[in-house]
Amino acid sequence: MQFGIFTVGDVTTDPTTGKAPSEADRIKAMVTIAKKAEEVGLDVFATGEHHNPPFVPSSPTTMLGYIAAQTERLILSTSTTLITTNDPVKIAEDFAMLQHLANGRVDLMMGRGNTGPVYPWFGQDIREGIPLAIENYHLLHRLWREDVVDWEGKFRTPLQGFTSTPRPLDGVPPFVWHGSIRSPEIAEQAAYYGDGFFANHIFWPKEHYLRLIGLYRARFEHYGHGDADQAIVGLGGQVFMRKNSQEAVREFRPYFDNAPVYGHGPSLEEFTEQTPLTVGSPQEVIEKTLTFRAFRRLPAAAVPDGPRRPSAEDRARAARPAGRGGRPGPAS
Repeated sequence: MQFGIFTVGDVTTDPTTGKAPSEADRIKAMVTIAKKAEEVGLDVFATGEHHNPPFVPSSPTTMLGYIAAQTERLILSTSTTLITTNDPVKIAEDFAMLQHLANGRVDLMMGRGNTGPVYPWFGQDIREGIPLAIENYHLLHRLWREDVVDWEGKFRTPLQGFTSTPRPLDGVPPFVWHGSIRSPEIAEQAAYYGDGFFANHIFWPKEHYLRLIGLYRARFEHYGHGDADQAIVGLGGQVFMRKNSQEAVREFRPYFDNAPVYGHGPSLEEFTEQTPLTVGSPQEVIEKTLTFRAFRRLPAAAVPDGPRRPSAEDRARAARPAGRGGRPGPAS
């Protein structure tokens, strides 16, 4: 099992003070979190991709390349690479280059994002989201595995005798996750290729994701990549820790009640009961995280940097005692 931190890179107003960091401060904070993640022994740092305010990570490989130069062990990943609106050729080139710079410490997560207007900004139609994800990834998969590619599809100009450069480091493409909140087509896609499936179950009850994960596992086995319990599943969850639960709840409640992604809906207690959000002592976080075993054999779990952004040391306390195995590799 691996543990890491992912960020969506939002520039969020502190709901208790009314102050917001500058874009420069937020970018520097993301780098600081990544470096601290390695220092305290976490496995992965991942950044999202957005092209609209209030987010800053519009160029994930630029940031991850900068972090790669200042780390030695940390796996560097995206928590979303927009497979629907990015050119697969550019994804192939950018992440292969990052692989070389980071000595292979690179994963990426395919996703469709959560911002509808991004589609027309990049010349696409949101109604084609699933077909774009399927076709574009099929091309990306080939570009990393075939030295010369001829291609013709629906959504981009044809390729004739094309070679993507640089080639993947040592001939091994980056490990790919397919992230989804609700789409069985994406679980099917991950299973077809033998890739990882990341069920970002931050805001929904686990029963919803158990169905998606069950589908992914069954189809992973169907396509001959291994037994269902060998399928590679990732999960997300939010953590806020202090020495005791009373202190954690008292400090976090104002942020929960006022933050756009949480507030003005279910109570803090209801939300922590129904979702992975854990607000409490390190031991409570460990116990809640271990309930992820209900999803069976999880090689990765991620904690987003939230509105309060507690220290990486606090988050790491949840990871260290829970145990972790080796890095998952692509299924054969």
